[in-house]
Amino acid sequence: MFQINPESVARPTPDLTERRSAILSGQTHASAEIEACLARAAEPAVAAAFLRLDAAAARGTARAVDAAFAHGAPLPPLAGLAVSVKDLFDVAGQTTAAASRILRDAPPAARDAPTVARLRAAGAALVGRTHMTEFAFSGVGLNPHHPTPVNVPMARLDPATPRIPGGSSSGAATSVAGGACWAALGSDTGGSLRIPAALQGLVGFKSTAARVPTAGAIPLSPTLDTAGALTRSVRDAILLHELLAARRVERPGRPLRATRFALPTTLMLDALEPPVAAAFERAVAALSCAGARIETIALPQLAELGPITAHGGFSAAESWAWHRHRLAEREADYDPRVALRIRRGAAVSAADYLDLQAARRDWITRMRASLHGFDALLSPTVPLLAPPLAALEGSDEEFFRVNALLLRNPSVVNLLDGCAISLPCHAPGTAPVGLMLWQAGQRDDALLDAALAVEAALTEPRA
Repeated sequence: MFQINPESVARPTPDLTERRSAILSGQTHASAEIEACLARAAEPAVAAAFLRLDAAAARGTARAVDAAFAHGAPLPPLAGLAVSVKDLFDVAGQTTAAASRILRDAPPAARDAPTVARLRAAGAALVGRTHMTEFAFSGVGLNPHHPTPVNVPMARLDPATPRIPGGSSSGAATSVAGGACWAALGSDTGGSLRIPAALQGLVGFKSTAARVPTAGAIPLSPTLDTAGALTRSVRDAILLHELLAARRVERPGRPLRATRFALPTTLMLDALEPPVAAAFERAVAALSCAGARIETIALPQLAELGPITAHGGFSAAESWAWHRHRLAEREADYDPRVALRIRRGAAVSAADYLDLQAARRDWITRMRASLHGFDALLSPTVPLLAPPLAALEGSDEEFFRVNALLLRNPSVVNLLDGCAISLPCHAPGTAPVGLMLWQAGQRDDALLDAALAVEAALTEPRA
């Protein structure tokens, strides 16, 4: 188990959202920002977030940006700021292992994944590869092959009780929450951006899957996999999405009084821990007071998720196709909990898989009809606070119970082929809680526009 230095988690994280503006205005420069991030990355509370730290490369990018700027060149969009990369994505010259043992000695990548290439072209200083659940197959963030990253906000509140970081983009979240980078590249197949965002007080945006290329990334479920980023603000999430998707987001800037939200009661509000329920209710009340129209709906289609995914869903079937030969040769080198979930796919026949595709198409059609007319739906991102790490390390039963709860709400959006964003809704000084705004696919721009207004309403000081 990792050790926490209380002094290293007591200091507040710098406002990284404003650092890009500070560079653009000449208040600081990229090299200074990189040094600050690398200092954070070396602290005990953040170090385990990284499986590989590329300090020299990050410094080189920052120096090049500073030199170009000094000679009158315009700053690139990311201005030499630090961005971490989940160990799922190819970086030229590096091995992509998905935090596993079996790929640890694989040949290095010949080229960057498209997402990495787009970040690099935008002036990101790629600071290192981050910890993740092995092969991205859980929402908890544990991996027996590597030390578990700290849940930074929870460590500040209670240094004596290590808690899970959330997964599968565990190190990505800790790298941002701990101030070691400005943003992090991650993935989301059933909530792997939004879960750690909710548990660590960050913003996690899952776009419509087809918006961002997933080539050059080790797949979990090609049907559901989505590449995206973790940030500290909705504004930064929009910028990162525009770069990763190579498209402009249309933002009409609609006020909350012109928005119509749905609040589904089926499934999404079940078994909420009291602090989560309280934070969610406060957020809904704040949005209502700001003028948003919020309508409670049943949305009974959500009750069909269990039967539709009874055989393990797309993740089990598609991961089995990718891993079956590797498991036959080296199962002992897998995380046993990951191998168990992958092996569920062995029982899915071709007929079962075709039935699953047909059921999904029908379900999406009916869901889209029910969501018509709403700007977004509101739900808690996950129903619980980050639980203590020790109980999940020691008990398979508790691990799978918590994992199922963490995935429950976010995975709805992946099956819908929709878009969603998690943003903090807890009161300052309390444990992080995420509010999820979500919609059907191709509604990304309207969702992000609404999220900007929601973020402003939830952060405005109130008497």
